[in-house]
Amino acid sequence: MSRIGNKPIEFGSSVSVAVDGCGEVVVLGPKGQLNWRLPAGISCGLSDRTVVVKRADDSKELRAKHGLSRALLANMVKGVESGFVRDLEIQGVGFKAQLQGDVLNLSLGFSHPILFKVPAGIKVSVSDNTKVKVEGIDRQLVGQVASDIRSYYPPEPYKGKGIRYAGESVKRKEGKTVQ
Repeated sequence: MSRIGNKPIEFGSSVSVAVDGCGEVVVLGPKGQLNWRLPAGISCGLSDRTVVVKRADDSKELRAKHGLSRALLANMVKGVESGFVRDLEIQGVGFKAQLQGDVLNLSLGFSHPILFKVPAGIKVSVSDNTKVKVEGIDRQLVGQVASDIRSYYPPEPYKGKGIRYAGESVKRKEGKTVQ
């Protein structure tokens, strides 16, 4: 029995959810619209301001997809209602970021600047040249973009230089010592 899958998804009056006969779910809200197709064997029931996800039988595959489908629908509702944000911090001498149109220009100590094209549906803002904010309505896309930016120079354990998530702690190592 899936505890996550059985929980109803409640949404406010600013959000509308529509499910057609083929399992196509459309969630529309003040921040935008998201579409997703339910996996085979999973269905949605709409009542007043709640969505309930149901499965056809108790096979192992459908039990796994039941909780997944409910979580993805809940993320869609939250995304169109309030959106998702990931904050990144750049640490290191001379390390900085600049936004030039829809291209994020990262200077990370390499011989060349790194140019990251921001995908559609994502808003990136830079403050203080070292704080990058990634915003959007699709949770998976926001997390993927933040992870892609971080992957150019992940924080290293000796000096702590690199790009890290806000609030992320990096376990520091002691360097070599002279005897």
